[in-house]
Amino acid sequence: MTERPTLGIGLMSGTSLDGVDAALVRFASPTRVTLEGFITRPYAPAERARIATALGGGTAREFALLHAALADWAADAVQELLDATRTAATAVDFIAFPGQTIWHEPPATSWQLGEPAVLAERFGVRVVSGFRNRDVAAGGQGAPLVPMADVLLFGAVDQARILLNIGGMANATWVRRRCADEDAVAFDTGPGMAVIDQLAGLVDPGATCDQDGRIAARGTVNAPLLDELMADPFFAQRPPRSTGRERFGAAYAAALHARVPGPDAVATAVELTSRSIVEAIAAWLPPAADVVVSGGGVHHPGLVASLARRLAESPHRPVLRRFDELFFPGDAKEAVAFALLGYLAVHGQPGNLPSVTGASGPRVLGVITPA
Repeated sequence: MTERPTLGIGLMSGTSLDGVDAALVRFASPTRVTLEGFITRPYAPAERARIATALGGGTAREFALLHAALADWAADAVQELLDATRTAATAVDFIAFPGQTIWHEPPATSWQLGEPAVLAERFGVRVVSGFRNRDVAAGGQGAPLVPMADVLLFGAVDQARILLNIGGMANATWVRRRCADEDAVAFDTGPGMAVIDQLAGLVDPGATCDQDGRIAARGTVNAPLLDELMADPFFAQRPPRSTGRERFGAAYAAALHARVPGPDAVATAVELTSRSIVEAIAAWLPPAADVVVSGGGVHHPGLVASLARRLAESPHRPVLRRFDELFFPGDAKEAVAFALLGYLAVHGQPGNLPSVTGASGPRVLGVITPA
């Protein structure tokens, strides 16, 4: 192993429950990275169902077996990435493995499953895991953590920028200038694709998402219900704040579908995501020239169109841009971000932004499992 790692693998399996993303990242410094390769190892329907079931509860045995299985699935992703990039495991300095969030309830806890020792044994590489726990222990939300990458890697050099990620949940980061972290603002805006995807499965059994926005396009937004949904206290909560499927998940989607069934529910959920994002930006973030969007939400045409329209009508009218236009494929962003957090951890550098998470101070994030 080298004393100062230069090649890392970042993994990500988020609230969208669609699979494990894996990014091979070369570091010249914490502010100079190159994406060498990226793959997604999709969850099979049975695997996805197993995680979804765990989100609603389970036995100690079920959680323990899922803890091991998630590590096996992550290891499959790492091997696929190594094969695709023709990289030997011995060339990799660390693997950043955040695991799968099962329950997120700060300030009490944020709980992820996935055994890092499985990866360390299989590849002979040290593994950084457990990124959220130290921030929570320091009084923070343990999320969002991607804003560190937004500040160090993706901010503009000459103007303020908002980085918007729409995964299962959506989060936004305001960066005054690249590498200027002292006044960064970031938080979860609320649901991203989780409610939309859950509803798509209720409308079309077997569907895991609203592919190409086709279901929402058949529906009509229920405006009174949308107003009622926007009255949820979460949307008025001042940052720091974070959320997850505990609040905006299967039960939430089922209740919405019971009120407005069919494609109308999906169309209403699309507008819920769009409106909650834009209203949060207007309420809590300073002006910015552009909003750079990434995550699974960019693949939903109806959501992107709604965001562009609402932003154009908002007070500061920032331009909506795709992450892909400026950097690398946006689907890789979160995996790259966790690779960066792994890099910071093995160098003993803080990975949280206290102004974002609410922690009492900067903390080195993650636990290192030796090679």
